Amino acid sequence: MHHVDVIRIPSRSPGDTSGLEALIASGQVAAHDIVAVMGKTEGNGCVNDYTREYATSMLAACLGRHLEMDASAVEQRVAFVMSGGTEGVLSPHHTVFTRRPAQGAPVAGAKRLTLGIAFTRDFLPEEIGRRAQIEATAAAVQQAMRDAGIASTDDLHFVQVKCPLLTSAKIAAARARGCEPVTADTYESMGYSRGASALGIALATGEADLPALDDAAVLHDWRLSSGVASASAGIEVEHNVVIALGMSAQATSDLVIAHDVMADAIDAAAVRRTLQALGLVDAQGLERIVNVFCKAEASPDGLVRGMRHTMLGDSDINSTRHARAVTGAVVASIVGHGMVYVSGGAEHQGPAGGGPVAVIARA
Repeated sequence: MHHVDVIRIPSRSPGDTSGLEALIASGQVAAHDIVAVMGKTEGNGCVNDYTREYATSMLAACLGRHLEMDASAVEQRVAFVMSGGTEGVLSPHHTVFTRRPAQGAPVAGAKRLTLGIAFTRDFLPEEIGRRAQIEATAAAVQQAMRDAGIASTDDLHFVQVKCPLLTSAKIAAARARGCEPVTADTYESMGYSRGASALGIALATGEADLPALDDAAVLHDWRLSSGVASASAGIEVEHNVVIALGMSAQATSDLVIAHDVMADAIDAAAVRRTLQALGLVDAQGLERIVNVFCKAEASPDGLVRGMRHTMLGDSDINSTRHARAVTGAVVASIVGHGMVYVSGGAEHQGPAGGGPVAVIARA
């Protein structure tokens, strides 16, 4: 079984690897133990956000020097998930996940944090946002759970996916082969890819059944969702990268994880319930928190608690940017800082307009 550790480090720029270098140089982290890195970069989080690709390349190159392998090989070994957009009070950072064999005996009667990773095959442009992506993601989630040693979906608390999007070149290539992509709008394709990935998680966890998950369900049937899904789309991948976070009685980490579901973008109560599940009440013990991970989106019905919002109709700023700023501020006001992982675009990730929230903390 596994012993997992999680370290959050600030980032001075998308290409900053000094924090990771310092962890390795100090001996706090061994490069060969790193299995995943999740980051928030200060790009726009949209189609042309190259900060995600740049950050991934720099981190992979950094680890490649220590592991004596090419950066491309590192990206096949380590699950990199870079989420663009640090609007409002959100602070750029990286969360590094390490995994070693179990250290000693598990704590009797206690479950501790574990994680697993998996990768799907590369997707054709016309498969993005459709059932092929749903089914491949479901298989990868199940593989990641096995890799983590998560025995039951009851112990699965957060599934992070990095998924591809459509570019003009991909759309043209598909049409040249006589295939029509799910959309010709590159920004819209991010939502389709996130939505299909989330429905794949729902299929893997039993939150949705395969007959209901046809192509037409993506971004249309909002009754379908997963309460543990988090998906981020980007240009830096052609496949889905999957990180499954959960608990196991066989794990020896000193970390724990809990999750809840935000009903809307300002649902502070859900964040507090998650903290309470870990024994964190009011402002007591907040120093135990390693990081908070959550999804945010502008409610597709144009309302938040019955009141009209204008995030979907803003021609200057994409709605995902508004949503990250809003939910980021809510989370920061509770935990006391903005170095938290808030990802925009929560299609089928929790209820429409809301999204899952998970907290990793010291036991």
